[in-house]
Amino acid sequence: MSPDYEKALGRKIAFNRKRRGFSQEEFAALLDRSEAWVSQVERGVRRIDRMTVLEKVADVLDVPLAELAAEAPVVASAAVEPPGASRLRLVLSAAHSLKAILGQHDEPDIPALRSQVERAWTLTHEGNYADLSELLAELVPALEAAVRSAPEPERPELFRLLAGMYHTCSAALANMGEPEAAWIAVDRSVVAAERAGDPLLMAAGEFRLSIVFLGARHYDQAAQVSGTAADALQPLAESGDVQAVALRGALTLQRAVAAARANQADDSYEYIRQAREMAERVGPGRNDYNTEFGPTNVDLHEIAVAVDLGDAGVALRTAAGVDASSLSPERQTRFQLDVARAHAQRRQITEAVAAVRAAQKLSPEIIGAMPAVKQLVSDLLTMSQPPSEELRSLASGLGVHEVPTRT
Repeated sequence: MSPDYEKALGRKIAFNRKRRGFSQEEFAALLDRSEAWVSQVERGVRRIDRMTVLEKVADVLDVPLAELAAEAPVVASAAVEPPGASRLRLVLSAAHSLKAILGQHDEPDIPALRSQVERAWTLTHEGNYADLSELLAELVPALEAAVRSAPEPERPELFRLLAGMYHTCSAALANMGEPEAAWIAVDRSVVAAERAGDPLLMAAGEFRLSIVFLGARHYDQAAQVSGTAADALQPLAESGDVQAVALRGALTLQRAVAAARANQADDSYEYIRQAREMAERVGPGRNDYNTEFGPTNVDLHEIAVAVDLGDAGVALRTAAGVDASSLSPERQTRFQLDVARAHAQRRQITEAVAAVRAAQKLSPEIIGAMPAVKQLVSDLLTMSQPPSEELRSLASGLGVHEVPTRT
């Protein structure tokens, strides 16, 4: 990020602060920052490296985020919708339950439906959203019909499958930056889990909901849903139910991420510590309710929260000792993206580009679908003037176009 950009941003922040009638001291208090920090930012001698911080500044000043970033020599991103996003929204929009209630249906083939839900999870973890949307276009109405046509003793199992299926839909939509549609899917999953009489599956739905809230930048809501669900599971976890321990651990990791993004470092690292204790009880090699909770996933979340808190050194030191190869392509991809973000915070452009490329090799569809990836590449373009050919190639492939630096 050039000094000219930093000075232009500082002037814009100072102008809008005065427009709102805030002193530097008052503005600093609203941001949970020091007055010295505000002074340095406004004079252009301190960078705002984290998008979450710039978002909070924009929110306090009541200005669009794009207005504060307008001086940056950054990006124009091609508005290309991820494959499958439109189809998944349409799948959720159709009146499948109404049609199921009013129609006549054959007795469901539960083993076949279970196999399709398992296939949906495989596609989700691979980031294969195009094939997932094609599968769900048939599976959603089939399961909605099955739960209403099966004999009563078989319905709990079908409601469990229905909940799991909506989890896959939510996970994919959340990754594609579609929080509203993902929220609908989660809500349906929780209702189905309750109809199944499965409290752990309900908790898994709350885990998915916390991810949706994080993606929508509703950090207080993410903390609330993950915290209350984790607390509700405590008696069951303490009784020795390993699945309950795993779900509680996964929810605690979401609490850590929510705290980090709210700039609550002490709370965030404390949640990581608590989750690590639970992971030791669970052990490696499990994937309860498709959370992949275990010791390695705790390490990956420690890296993620360290980056969110601006602790790039902590993130990179932890990453150096992590072997994530046992986890899904989705989790490995997120790990590489967090490593890239850590390198970006240190202005290590070559290393950051290499990490994004590694993530892209693992799952090109996830990389193409996640809005945060385009923002990261945008930041890398801003930091490196002129950008390397490798960075230009990466940006071009993602539909991110460099805007000439203003003179």
